[in-house]
Amino acid sequence: MDYQGVLEEVAAYARPFVRHGKVADYIPALERVSADRFGIAIADIHGAVYGVGDWEVPFSVQSISKTFSLALVMAQSHSSHGSQGDHDIWKRVGREPSGTPFNSLVQLEAENGIPRNPFINAGALVVTDQLQTLTGDASTSMLHFLREESGNPDVAFDQAVADSEAAHGDRNAALAHFMASFGNLENPVSSVIEHYFWQCSIEMSCRDLAVAGGFLARHGLRADGSRLLEAREAKRINAVMLTCGTYDAAGEFAYRVGLPAKSGVGGGIIAVIPGRCTLCVWSPGLDARGNSVAGAAALDHFTTLTGWSVF
Repeated sequence: MDYQGVLEEVAAYARPFVRHGKVADYIPALERVSADRFGIAIADIHGAVYGVGDWEVPFSVQSISKTFSLALVMAQSHSSHGSQGDHDIWKRVGREPSGTPFNSLVQLEAENGIPRNPFINAGALVVTDQLQTLTGDASTSMLHFLREESGNPDVAFDQAVADSEAAHGDRNAALAHFMASFGNLENPVSSVIEHYFWQCSIEMSCRDLAVAGGFLARHGLRADGSRLLEAREAKRINAVMLTCGTYDAAGEFAYRVGLPAKSGVGGGIIAVIPGRCTLCVWSPGLDARGNSVAGAAALDHFTTLTGWSVF
C-alpha cells in the first residue's frame, strides 16, 4: 500500500469540505482555532507513520480521550483482578448507542444513573471516576500513557482549554451530580469533573494520536510489544467505538466509513483498522452532531479507495 499517495488523494478529496460545518463555540478556547486546518495521519502496526497537511499540529483531543480512559480502566482492572476484572466498569456503564446528544441528561433518570455507553459525557465521567479510583490521579495517568505510546514527551495539557471547560462546565457537573445521587460515582464530584476536564484538554497531533492508538490495531499490544489489553478486550473497545464513538451519528458513520472511530469536538477523529493501522484526521468544522465534516469525508474516501473496513 502506498500510504503517502493514498493520503494525498484523500486530502485532495476532503479539501472542499474543510470550511463546512462550525467550529465548536460552547468552549470558548476552542472557538479560536482556524476553520482552515486539515491534517491526516496513518500509523501502521509496525510503527511506520505517514501524514499530509496539518498532521503534526497539536489540537485539543476532547472526547477522543474517552477511548484511552476506557482502555486504561480495562487494563488496570485486568491487572488488578485478573481476566474478569474488565467486567467491573460494565456494571456502571452500558454499551448501547444513546440516540441522544453527547451531553444529554434525558436517559439518566429513567435508567437509574447508568449511562448508555462510555463515550457520551455521562459515561466518560463514570470511566474517569473508575480510573481515579484505580490510579489516584486519572488525568496524569492518561497523560503519561499518551506520552509513552505516542513517543512524544511534549504531549501536554492545555491550561486555557481546561480553564475554559471548567468555566462553562455546568452541564457536565449536572450529569456528575445526578449520577452521584444514584451512587454511581466513587469519588467527589469536584475531583471527577476536574480530571475529566484535564483529560479533554490534552493537546496532540494527528501523528501523535494515530501512533498512540496503535494498540487497538495490534489487538492490545503496546508500541514496545508489551500487552496492554487482551485481544478480546481490544475487540470490545473497537466494537463500542463502532456503535457509539461518533455521538448520536454512529449509525450513519458506520454506514459511510465502516470503521471503529472516536471523534472529539476539537475536530479530530481517530479510526482503527484492526490488524493493519490506525488513522487520525483533524479538521475543526463540525456538523450538527459534533463530528468533523471534512474528517468524516476523508475517512469515507479512504475506505472507498482502499477497500479496508471491518465489513
